[in-house]
Parts: sequence; structure tokens; C-alpha cells
Amino acid sequence: MKLSAVLITKNAGPDFSKCLGSLGFADEIVVLDSGSTDDTLAIAERFGARIFQSTDWPGFGPQRQRAQSHARGEWLFWVDTDEVVTEELAKSIQDAVEHASENNVFQVKRLSWFFGRFIRHSGWYPDKVVRLYRRDAYGYDDALVHEKVHCPGASVQTLDGDLLHYTATNFAEYMAKSVRYAEDWAEGRARRGKTASLFSACTHSAGAFVRKYILQRGFLDGRHGFLLAVITAYYVFNKYVALWIKTRH
Repeated sequence: MKLSAVLITKNAGPDFSKCLGSLGFADEIVVLDSGSTDDTLAIAERFGARIFQSTDWPGFGPQRQRAQSHARGEWLFWVDTDEVVTEELAKSIQDAVEHASENNVFQVKRLSWFFGRFIRHSGWYPDKVVRLYRRDAYGYDDALVHEKVHCPGASVQTLDGDLLHYTATNFAEYMAKSVRYAEDWAEGRARRGKTASLFSACTHSAGAFVRKYILQRGFLDGRHGFLLAVITAYYVFNKYVALWIKTRH
């Protein structure tokens, strides 16, 4: 078996069918679910995925490590449930698997949808993330959130085509996920002995807005760019407030 498409899921959301439908180029689809209560598993079954389940949540990095252990392909391609592989990217993945050198890993360019518009500035595009690598050579780190593929010494190449990321379609769900990510970030920092203050929460939040809207030219994304900068600042504020709450004495 050459290529496994791997996902971790929990209540995958409205774009899950489109996501799985774009993975026809893979030899298998592996899904590790952590307690979905909607139709996620039924949809995965419909697309012929090999489904595994876990009863606890160890964080994103460790959960991806678990999912990797279930895959059988020589190569792994990681995709999230709100992402869709374009035809150009699918062809590029297949070419990479056939012709890659021994130490190659491959990153994709994510083009993200934000409440009605694809964002091409604001530091969001090209949002390059490593997603394709040999199963026996590399894997994800232990980060609870914002996990990354640990691939020291690898030659990182960029695949052609975009990975469409429908990250923001429902406001309530998007904001709830943002709060969960802030909590996970704060937990990871607290475990490493880091602290924060309310003052640092304010300064980091203001800095995030300036970086997103001005330095990363979010203003070129129009009203959506302004909204993204405000929500980013709110997320950063929540991260540091959560850390302050966890570590104050």
C-alpha cells in the first residue's frame, strides 16, 4: 500500500463529505474518532474509511500519533475534516509519492475560507504546512494544539495546487473552537512553567491586531480582513487570560 490519507475527527461538520470525496487518489482513508455524536462515522463508512475510536483526548499532537499507528501506507497525507483537496493538488501528491527522494517531505498551500471569502492576505496565504511524509521516517510532535510534523534534516518541498480550508463557515462554532484552542495553548504553556498577566494579554492582543491588519496587509482583504484581525486579537487575548487564570497565585 502506497498512500494513506489520515484524519482525526470529532463531529466533523458540514464539509466532511466534500473532504472525503476529494481523497479518491489515496489507497486508504484512516479515521481516528474521539467521540462523535453526529453522523461523522456514518459518512466515513460511506466513503470506505477504516475507522478507529479513542475514548480520551490526549491533545492534537498525541492524537495524530495514535492515528498514524493505524495507517498502512508507505506515505501519509494528512487532511482535516474542513479541508478539500483540489485536483491540481491531488495530482501533485501522486507525483511526489512516485518520484520523491529518500528524505523528502512535502508541504501544502492552504487557501482558507473566512465567512464568505477566501483570504489571500492577512498572513493566511500561502499558509504552508507539512502534510505528506513517509510513515516510518517522521511524525507529529507532542504539542496539545498547533502541532507540527517533526522532520529534522528533511528536505521540504512545496506541492502544486491549493488545499481549500473551510475554516470559518459558522460563527458560533468558530468562536467556540477558538476558545478551546486558547485553553489548550494555555494548558501546554502552564505545564512548562510559563505565566502571564492581564497586561501581557492586552499588549499581545493589540500587537496581534496590528500585525494581522497592517503588517500582513489584512486591509487588502476588505471587511473580512478587518474582522479577521479583530477575531485574531480576541483569540490572543483569550490565550493569555487563560494562562493567567491557570497560574495566578
